Amino acid sequence: MICVQFVFKPGSYDDEFHRLDGMIDEYARSLPGFVRTETWHQPEQGLVNAIYYFTDQKALAHLAKFPSHREAKGQVHRWYDGYRITVSEVKATYGDGRLPG
Repeated sequence: MICVQFVFKPGSYDDEFHRLDGMIDEYARSLPGFVRTETWHQPEQGLVNAIYYFTDQKALAHLAKFPSHREAKGQVHRWYDGYRITVSEVKATYGDGRLPG
């Protein structure tokens, strides 16, 4: 499984941001290989971690090529006060079964 973490400090959002964000999220969820999303907030530093899980790198590659995603990437400095992306391969997950994942 592939985990993509988009850690960012929110800036100012406008209608164009919301339009593109909705299109990207809808497209990602429609991809074969999409597993789930999670969002975590770190209020002390004002950071958000939007996490997408995919079954494989191929699904992630489709998202990266999506025209609305490419358009948003070109305007990232309009909406965020900093960001980083981490792509990792998940080898295993563990738990007691009461949480999704």
